[in-house]
Amino acid sequence: MNEGGYMKQESFKHRILILGASGFIGNAIYKELCGYFRTFGTYNTNSKSFEKNQHFFQYNVEEDDVVEIINAVKPTIIISALRGDFSAQVIAHLHISEYIVANKCKLIYLSSANVFDAYSKYPSYEDDKTLSHSVYGHFKIKIENMLLRLPKMKVAILRIPMVFGAFSPRVDEIRLLLKEKLPIEVFPNLVMNVTSDSKLTQQIHYIINRNKYGVFHLGSTDLVHHDDFISDLINTLGDYKPIFKHVYTTNNERYLAVLPKENKLPKHLQSQSQDIIQELEV
Repeated sequence: MNEGGYMKQESFKHRILILGASGFIGNAIYKELCGYFRTFGTYNTNSKSFEKNQHFFQYNVEEDDVVEIINAVKPTIIISALRGDFSAQVIAHLHISEYIVANKCKLIYLSSANVFDAYSKYPSYEDDKTLSHSVYGHFKIKIENMLLRLPKMKVAILRIPMVFGAFSPRVDEIRLLLKEKLPIEVFPNLVMNVTSDSKLTQQIHYIINRNKYGVFHLGSTDLVHHDDFISDLINTLGDYKPIFKHVYTTNNERYLAVLPKENKLPKHLQSQSQDIIQELEV
């Protein structure tokens, strides 16, 4: 047994296909799981490193049929971290759903806190009705509703807030703006929770290992204002004098937070916003 309590024998238990494994989150999931399971992924870039990895398949969601890759891999678990054209993603998940029903296979779908972005007065819990005012939120709800019609033990829907990491796109952008002495947008009235790539991938590993299913809210257990969190984050990056551009979308506090009530993970897999900040100290 190695660190984290995961048995190396797990590697024979599942064949995992990560759709979108070349993206920031998808690649973090691949790195977390590939030492324990037979793990495959898709990429949609011209990266030599992915081309050379025989466990990776080139896949363009707008042009290619996902079923061909699924039939080649024969996964017992599909993890969807896909990005790209929304309509093409809906069709891809329709095909994935058909495969899930017909085969011994489970789907872990990465959704978003944006499925609740129409609710601004309070945080959201797993059983709350989804409602969105954004195109992105509507798209995520559409796929969630499709998956909720599948046999319930075959689907895990993971609703995720903003994801940060030492080399995440969000943190890279902040570093660049600091270096160029350009303003960084903050939303003082936005109350949110957050997560990191490393915490999220550990949680996914646990969900696989314990064969969990249902809806999970995988954010920090506390809430934080967007401007305070970004300010604390910048303090970990170095001795900067940031320029902030305060954006007010409303005069009142606006919540965009997903908190767990029904499907709580063990304490060691929970985090607070300051834990995420500490992870960024590299």
